[in-house]
Amino acid sequence: MNKKLNSIKNKTVFLIVIMLLLSVVIFTVITQYQNRILIRIVGEARTEQQQAISDTSEQTIHKVIVDTLSGYSTLQAKIADKDFSEIVADISTLQTMAQSLIEKRPHITAAELRLPDPALDGTPSAMVLCEEGVNYRNSKYLKVIGHMSGPMTGIVKNSDKISACYIGLADGTYFGVESDSANKYDENGKLIPLAVRQRPWYTGAVESGGIHFTGIEKEAFSGRLIVMCSAPVVANGETVGVVGIDIVLDSMCDFINGTVDGTGFAFIVNENGQVIIEPENTEFFEITTADSAKDLRKSDNKEFGAFISEALSEQTDIKLLSVDGKEYYVAGCPMPTVGWTVITMVDKEATELPERTILAEYNRINEEASEKFAKDSFASKLAAQLVILVLFIAGIYLARRAAGRIANPLEKMTDEIKEIGKTGGLFEMKDCYRTNDEIEVLADAFDDFSHKNKQYIEDITQLTKEKQREETELSVAARIQNGALPHVFPAFPERKEFDIYAEMDPAREVGGDFYDFFFIDDDHLCLVMADVSGKGIPGALFMMVSKAILQNSAKLDRPVSEVLSLTNSSLCAENPAEMFVTVWMGILEISTGKIRAANAGHEYPAVYHDGVFTLLKDKHGFVVGGMEGAKYKEYEIQLEPGDKIFVYTDGVPEATDAADNLFGTDRMIEALNKDPGASCRDILKNVRADIDAFVKDAEQFDDLTMMCIEYRGKN
Repeated sequence: MNKKLNSIKNKTVFLIVIMLLLSVVIFTVITQYQNRILIRIVGEARTEQQQAISDTSEQTIHKVIVDTLSGYSTLQAKIADKDFSEIVADISTLQTMAQSLIEKRPHITAAELRLPDPALDGTPSAMVLCEEGVNYRNSKYLKVIGHMSGPMTGIVKNSDKISACYIGLADGTYFGVESDSANKYDENGKLIPLAVRQRPWYTGAVESGGIHFTGIEKEAFSGRLIVMCSAPVVANGETVGVVGIDIVLDSMCDFINGTVDGTGFAFIVNENGQVIIEPENTEFFEITTADSAKDLRKSDNKEFGAFISEALSEQTDIKLLSVDGKEYYVAGCPMPTVGWTVITMVDKEATELPERTILAEYNRINEEASEKFAKDSFASKLAAQLVILVLFIAGIYLARRAAGRIANPLEKMTDEIKEIGKTGGLFEMKDCYRTNDEIEVLADAFDDFSHKNKQYIEDITQLTKEKQREETELSVAARIQNGALPHVFPAFPERKEFDIYAEMDPAREVGGDFYDFFFIDDDHLCLVMADVSGKGIPGALFMMVSKAILQNSAKLDRPVSEVLSLTNSSLCAENPAEMFVTVWMGILEISTGKIRAANAGHEYPAVYHDGVFTLLKDKHGFVVGGMEGAKYKEYEIQLEPGDKIFVYTDGVPEATDAADNLFGTDRMIEALNKDPGASCRDILKNVRADIDAFVKDAEQFDDLTMMCIEYRGKN
């Protein structure tokens, strides 16, 4: 009985019933309380709200207008200033580029210069102009300035506010990029001179010594209204010209066109108090050129003039001013990049309209709401009570069904798992678990896990045995391989005619590289450096076979080329794995210092002679074991007392750092020449130290094998 009472099914049903009861009680209490509060508040607040709206709407709307106007003015100023900042950045880029080109003029080739091409009218293109009586071909700097055509063209094409980029030089010449080409010629087809040094953008920049914005001016040829930004170009201590940008006035209006909504507008005033920009649909001010535009600071309306002066220097508070017989809320925010200001004006009369509208709408809504509330209140109470009753009954029924569907399979599954824990058997999928939901997924998972766990234990046991065996075999193979290579140094302490040292560092437990040296007779020492194509156990086996065949063939007292040929034939005859080996082999005649050598696809040896190591680029034959019938050519190296020869496998130059850069033969030669007169052992240490410093923590991917022989002479 206790087990049944504590079952998942009964706990689930009990919990759901409790939650339903609590929900019904809480919902009923809250609903009743809210209804009473609502009725009381509505009755008491109706009269007070009407009076409060009347008293506070004017203040609220005024505050909204003030906050919106202040924020909007600041936002407009930031947006406009950002666009002008981009223009300032463009003019600074052109200024720096022009200065750099002029200062480096002796080292820069002349650019191609072209006069305006009417056929390109409407397309941004580079062109040359000049003043009356000036020959642009004689200009000192114009030919290097022509290299600015690409950046200038990019600036014009990428901005809808810029119509032209240009530079006027102090010698009266002009280079620019603009879309108007045809209007540069008169009706007789003669090029119209441009008074470069008299243009306001030129004189203004020279006078200010920095970035200069003009007022509204007429473009020299088209006559359209523009604002120009310019900056002087100073090279080698003198002003050699002025760079400039034409800003189309029509496109500038985009800054403030969005402010016209029937109640207000914004406009931009420059540092001289002249209106530069106003919205297209507003004719509050007359937009004209700088020489005839009015200074608003000197307006007959003293209060408005003082406000303009203040707005040019700092962000203003919201003020109520009378302009042309109407009252306006006004705010101003400076544009620090150009020294201008954005002024926003809102009609005060228009701001009072929402108050009257709100009061009328409020009264209408109040009347309708009161009527509707009275009608619907009773019906909603009955409906709510009926819904609560139906939901409670349905909840109990569904809770019992759901609890049974969930709990019964889980109880059976729990009992079976407990039994399996005792006996060690397997969990099996049964029909009672096939519920088409998470319970079936859980049962499938237990079934799969149970079988896989058993198989996993068996596999782990087998793999552990195999891994232990493989590790033992690899360890034995490594010891056998190391023992097969000469590893006792000095190798021949009784022979003073030469010194030899070698080492191999495999990338894995066993490697495919090998070296060897042995006497053929008392006067001939055979030297071998080789690299098998494979790695691991296969490479190590092929290495042992190759080493044995090479040694046996060499001891037949044959020439080096024949030794390689015999070895090649033997390896090709029985080579199912199609492996091969690169070999450098030399036979040193100790009495004379002569080495008869041959190279079968191996790395170039490095020879120390006259105090320095250099790479000996010998002729290569084909790899050994790669093709039957391959022939190999011998060559001779004459060693003098003190000379050395260094041979190695590709693991040295192909040592790789973390960025996949190779150590290379140049770094290898540099390492050899750090102390070329050192002993053979120290030379190998120097090379290995440089390789380790180069690769750092990068993984070693290839075997690394080196051997150095010093010839000391017969005596």
